[in-house]
This record gives sequence, structure tokens and C-alpha cells, in this order.
Amino acid sequence: MVFVTAGDPPLEELPAILDALAEGGADVIEVGIPFSDPFGEGPTIQASSQRALDAGTTPRAILDAIGKAHLRVPTVTMGYYNPILRHGLARYAQECAAVGVSGTIVSDLVPDEAEAWNTASVAAGIDTIFLVAPTSTESRIREVADHTTGFVYVVSRTGVTGAESAVPTDVTGLVRKVRNLTDRPVCVGFGISTPEHVRMVCQVADGAVVGSALVAKIHREWEGGKGRAAIVDFVRSLKAATKAP
Repeated sequence: MVFVTAGDPPLEELPAILDALAEGGADVIEVGIPFSDPFGEGPTIQASSQRALDAGTTPRAILDAIGKAHLRVPTVTMGYYNPILRHGLARYAQECAAVGVSGTIVSDLVPDEAEAWNTASVAAGIDTIFLVAPTSTESRIREVADHTTGFVYVVSRTGVTGAESAVPTDVTGLVRKVRNLTDRPVCVGFGISTPEHVRMVCQVADGAVVGSALVAKIHREWEGGKGRAAIVDFVRSLKAATKAP
């Protein structure tokens, strides 16, 4: 699974970027909805989001851009509750479904406060993915397992997103806790940036999420599509690491 910030590079290039990520072998693509006050993003994605906001990127414009793409793999939006609330819960869910979005990750929404959003999502036919963190209690993990409808997003460490030199080894125990409570796929994100990280995570989880490393690479190398091959090759290297030797 890979993450890209909508609006950085310019939003009109998002369909081409989504196509490149799918060609590289991404199984699921997360499209980040820029927000002015994030709490979970590290410097790379914060900077990317700010560039997108400075360019005037809005949720409606992002959905329009996704609608122009020929989506080849499941695509989910990832962001915060405030923009969705301002947009209108039912309206946002329906507009997501209309452009082919398969589900949403709302980083600051917990299951016991999500009844209205769950209702809107079910009505629109899209999944709602909740997060589990290393600090999550047993009851919180159970609540997430009971309410998530796509996969469970396991946050590998406390703190914010960002490429790291290693993935915490104790994520294995957290994944096992989640697996004991649900038959939904379990995917791990935060700090995963190399094929080696992906290989390690996929020994215990169903998927690995690469965000900051890809966002940084797109910022450096996309160049209006001139660097498309480099992006495709990077995603291919990540996908190859998911396969058993």
C-alpha cells in the first residue's frame, strides 16, 4: 500500500501519479487529503500538505481529480474529520463513492465517536478503516476490530509519520493482538520506507504502508511526469518485497 498527497505535485497530475503507482504494483493507494492542523504527520508529509494547501487544493477538487483517473486498484482517502464535517458527511461519502473511492481513513476519528460517519459510509457503500496504535488498550483494539470494514490500520510506533531506519520489532505483538480479534486484513504503517521494511512487516501482517518515503521521492523526481519510471521502479521494489522468497 502506498500514500500520495493530493495536490503535491499539482492536482491535475494526480491521475497520472495514481496510474504510475498502480503500474508499479500498489495493491491499495491512499490519497492524502491535506489539512492545516495535522497531528499524525511528520515533516515530509506536513510540508507536502502545506504546498498543496498553498496551491488552493480542496477536498472537492481532489475528488474531481480522482474521478478523472482510471482507477486500477482500490483507492482510499486519508485525512482528518474536520474537512469531512465541513463538506457534509453524507455528501462526502456519496461523492467518494461516485468517483470510485473504495473507503476512507479518518485519522482522528475513533469508533465510539463515528456513528454518524459509519452510517453515511454504509449508505454510500464505502469502507471505513480505523487505526490501532501501540498505546491502544485491549478494549480500544476490540472496538476497532468490531467496527472497521476494510482493513485494520496498525500504527507501528508512537509519534508521527516519517521514513525510519528500522521498523519497531514490537509491532509483531500488536499485529497478533489484532489478529486474535478480527478476520479483517491487518496492515502496518508509519516509518516503513524500504523494501527491507516491507519484507519484515509482511512476515506478520497482510500489508505494509509506505508514505513519507514515496511522498519525498515524488517531490524530488516526478517533475511533471519526467520521473515516472523512477516512481514506478520504486513501487515495484516495494511490491517485490511482499512476496515470499
